[in-house]
Amino acid sequence: MVVGVRPPSHLGLSPRRPDIRTIRRMEIRPVPYDHADAVALDRLVQREYAQRYGEGDMTPLDPAMFRPPHGTYLLAYEDGRPLATGGWRSQDANPEGYADGDAEIKRMFVIEEARGRGLARRILAALEADARAAGRTRMVLETGTKQPEALALYASCGYRPVPKFGLYRTYEDSRCMGKALVAAGVEAGSGTATGTGAGTATGTSAGVRGAGSGAGV
Repeated sequence: MVVGVRPPSHLGLSPRRPDIRTIRRMEIRPVPYDHADAVALDRLVQREYAQRYGEGDMTPLDPAMFRPPHGTYLLAYEDGRPLATGGWRSQDANPEGYADGDAEIKRMFVIEEARGRGLARRILAALEADARAAGRTRMVLETGTKQPEALALYASCGYRPVPKFGLYRTYEDSRCMGKALVAAGVEAGSGTATGTGAGTATGTSAGVRGAGSGAGV
């Protein structure tokens, strides 16, 4: 049948119409960290942390940490239903092991029934682009050995092991990873070569402690 041609009536056929039940509208948009939908998904990710590690993520977080230009918080919606979250917050050199220009990923999470659809990758890419535009030079995260699917996801997206940082830096099951947001010798946010050769090391599944990068991406 030629597309766009109405079938002859004598054949007893009618034009095919899309089943509106299969149409889905997916969007990723920024929201405050204390938005009602963000709070609801945060409860789910904390529950999953507790199942895997015996407790939730104890890292102190505040809505102000995710306000532009010092961070952002994203939710993925499908037909108005929140399915996944992820945020980043600015970090600079301090006693907890961060470096100047760091953007730390927090609360990456995909609800169980939406996993395996690439939502974590989409949110991760959006967070990286936003942090890069804000002038951050390295994306970092903390996860754990009890979330092998998250470790595999980050590795496949270019993240590599870095010296430990943050609240869980002394824990044996903690794993910290990082990825450069700018090429060596390029000034963040400008695309202009600096000639200094400066640069940092390269590199969701619900419940990655700290990063919260969702187990079961």
